[in-house]
Amino acid sequence: MLTHADPDTCYRAVQSRDTRFDGWFFVAVTSTGIYCRPSCPSRTPKRENTRFFQTAAAAQTQGFRPCLRCRPDTTPGSPEWDVRGDVTARVMRLIADGVVDREGVAGLARRVGYSSRHLNRVLTEEVGAGALALARAQRAQTARTLLECGDLPIGHVAFAAGFSSVRQFNDTIRAVFGCTPSDVRKAVQRRCRRPRYGSDIVLRLAHRRPFDPAWSLRFLGTRALAGVESQAGTPEAPRYRRTLMLPHCRGHVELLAEGGEVSCRLHLPDMRDLTAAVRRCRHLLDLDADPTAVADHLGTDPVLGPAVRRQPGLRIPRGVDGFEIAARTVIGQQVSVAGARRTAAKIVDDMGGRPESPPGWPDRTFPDAAVLAAADPASLGMPRTRGAALVALAHKVDKGELDLGPGADRAATAARLLAIDGIGPWTASLVALRALGDPDAFCAGDLGVRRGLARLGADPDQVVTQRWSPWRAYAMAHIWDAASAPEPKR
Repeated sequence: MLTHADPDTCYRAVQSRDTRFDGWFFVAVTSTGIYCRPSCPSRTPKRENTRFFQTAAAAQTQGFRPCLRCRPDTTPGSPEWDVRGDVTARVMRLIADGVVDREGVAGLARRVGYSSRHLNRVLTEEVGAGALALARAQRAQTARTLLECGDLPIGHVAFAAGFSSVRQFNDTIRAVFGCTPSDVRKAVQRRCRRPRYGSDIVLRLAHRRPFDPAWSLRFLGTRALAGVESQAGTPEAPRYRRTLMLPHCRGHVELLAEGGEVSCRLHLPDMRDLTAAVRRCRHLLDLDADPTAVADHLGTDPVLGPAVRRQPGLRIPRGVDGFEIAARTVIGQQVSVAGARRTAAKIVDDMGGRPESPPGWPDRTFPDAAVLAAADPASLGMPRTRGAALVALAHKVDKGELDLGPGADRAATAARLLAIDGIGPWTASLVALRALGDPDAFCAGDLGVRRGLARLGADPDQVVTQRWSPWRAYAMAHIWDAASAPEPKR
């Protein structure tokens, strides 16, 4: 059951059909056996017939099925797991990345230094369900996405979604949705026809409003790394493509801003990587953020307030691979964005992977840690000190001494980064911001931040950033936006 809010508060949110609470909790109705989003348009249930859960998995564990009208299992994830840095939040991020499907509960527990038994006890107390139940709920949602958005044979859907057998898949779909996999596919085919591109998966990525996806894709496009990323389209509807290094394959993704929505097209040679690919795209665009909480906090600030009120939905453009972001950050130390792109592009051309790519798509992957760890710092096209720092970073990641993945302990990772010669606070903060998704990371010495603060009428040497905590990363997004705005005409 909920640990962060009392049931009466939750019920008032349900009565108001407030979309801001979608994903934060779920309401289950004992008289119907279904669970819903707080904003479900159906008739409000009686208070005595409601129960509240922090996760869809917890509701499913108690025998409730998702509402077919509001589709509660398709809501954006809880912002809580990005904000928090404790073990529960780290585990929730790892489960979202598909670690249980690949390594089992034992592997998940090893990643955070717990026993399986203790991990399940912590999760049950905190979110109302153990690791297997949480992974099961995610598999069911992945399976429904595959059934609804593509023509993959149903037997293949089972294994692509992470199930170990077709029988387990069939039983889970019946238990969660109350119908067979074939019924799920027939229902959506009766309602609509989604665009399909051969074997690619096309879907829309859920998010909380307000959100400006075009701004995020333009930000990524201006920093696109040749061979790995590309941008096309218009400023109002940018189209961003890149390669993906996934657990089972090297794939590709195309993200398109269409109004306030994000269309995601995935080209995956191995469909088992769908869960990981979707999670990484969501992380890239920061889609589980709570823009209302950010705007409420930053919107009253004398420096940031006008910018936040003008663009309340800015997110933090992150990365799809922690090591890639960290390496590119080291490469970009004390050089311009254009200079960093040129150096990184040469490294990619010399040492990057060459996956099989669709015509016109990026055809390189960023070198993995093992490749860069074996490189001669003098051959990397940058000052030797910086090249040595990059090789040392790659060595630590390759040896498992530095975790830059979704389950990383942010404080421990920052300390290990700062222990590497040639890596300072600016680099560690930017890695925390864009690789680890820390919502309170802030790069005080960043040239763009200094320029943006000056544009906002503040003295960069006098601003006290602590007043923006715990949302200093979003303050940076608005400051970067101010820095990139055209100079006012005199």
